[in-house]
Amino acid sequence: MDVPEPTTAEELMRSRFDAFRRADADWLLRTWHPSTRPATLDLSDNPRWRGLQIVDVLDGTEVDTAGVVEFRATFVAETGGVDSLHERSRFVRESGRWYYVDADVY
Repeated sequence: MDVPEPTTAEELMRSRFDAFRRADADWLLRTWHPSTRPATLDLSDNPRWRGLQIVDVLDGTEVDTAGVVEFRATFVAETGGVDSLHERSRFVRESGRWYYVDADVY
């Protein structure tokens, strides 16, 4: 799937969430910064993602070189209920392109 290049850290976060929903490991790896990117990404046990709530955004605009996006993502748990992932992700922009670097998970 051809995904437009995100122009902000938040747009990249949203596109990565959509990629996790689709189990699109190629897009996830392309948007991961080379300094922290894994060699491969196995999404065979990927949960069924349901929703994304952006909690906070710090910088990460078209003119910034770094940004932070805090979010909560809901997914269907193995027990059948709904669970969530709360994360504060760091992004950098290099040569006009945003990359996911790493995150703190709460």
